[in-house]
Order: sequence, then C-alpha cells, then structure tokens
Amino acid sequence: MKNTKIGDVFAVKISEHQRKYFQLVAFDLLQLNSDVIRAFKRIYSIEEVPDMSEIIKDEVDFYAHCVTKFGIKFKLWEKVGNLSDVGNPNSIIFRNTNDYGYKPGQERLKISHNWHVWRISDKDFRKVGKLIGENRNSEIGLVMNPMEIVHRMKTGEYEMMKSYPGFE
Repeated sequence: MKNTKIGDVFAVKISEHQRKYFQLVAFDLLQLNSDVIRAFKRIYSIEEVPDMSEIIKDEVDFYAHCVTKFGIKFKLWEKVGNLSDVGNPNSIIFRNTNDYGYKPGQERLKISHNWHVWRISDKDFRKVGKLIGENRNSEIGLVMNPMEIVHRMKTGEYEMMKSYPGFE
C-alpha cells in the first residue's frame, strides 16, 4: 500500500452525483502519529474537475485524525494531487476526554467537564476541565476510521459520537 504524504488532496464521493475534498495537513505525534486532515465544505458535481488551488481556498468544514491510506485501500477516497499549502496546522486544537463509553445498565455521561486539549506541535496533552474560550472550537481528537470521515463529510457529524459526551 502506497504511503500518503503531507499536502496530498483526496476526493470523496458523497453521493452518486457529488463529491467533496480533504487534504492531509500534518502528522500528530500525540495521537499515534496519525494523519491530520482538513475537510472542505464545498460540494462539487462528479463531472467537475476543480483546480486543486481552488479546492484548498474553500472554507474548512472540520479537522480530524485518520489513516488516509486505509481510505484509499477501502476505496472510500482517491488521491487527486498534492499541494504544499496546508494552511496553519499548528493552530488546530483537538480535545478528548476519558468520560466516554458506558457499560450495559449505565447511563452515558452527556456532558463532560474533564477535557484535555492539544495542538499538533504540542509535546503533551493539557488538562483544562471545562472547555472555555478558544477550546470550545476544538475538534474531537480520536483517530477516526475512514467510514466515519465519509459519514461526517456527508452528514456533518460522526456516527460514533452518539456515545461521546458534549461540553455544554
């Protein structure tokens, strides 16, 4: 399986007639050295062949950790090129909590006040408790499987997050 590299741009078919794009922007040593992507908002028709520089000028829909080469292997997306402009990955904030998941018979925790956050360039996680200020804009920092990435690109949310607590 061919390795992917920073700057790679991928096309994701979100319906029979539409697709969206994302770009591999960094590798995050704090999260299993996983790929960090930025997914773009604009929806293109399948027939459209946009210029890659146009794609990456679009508004970012979300950032996520995943393994891009697995999405290629499972034919969930295809690499369409590479651009060195990856924005500012060091400005991305991720969050996580140990308050997710629950056992049978337990009620899931709906709101967590036990968050930790980090940026890609950080050397460690920072415990912050409640999410306030810019930390409220953080993205979930779990490494998502490729099908979750496609689901979020289609629907705006992760399927698996139904058991994950919110922060407000």
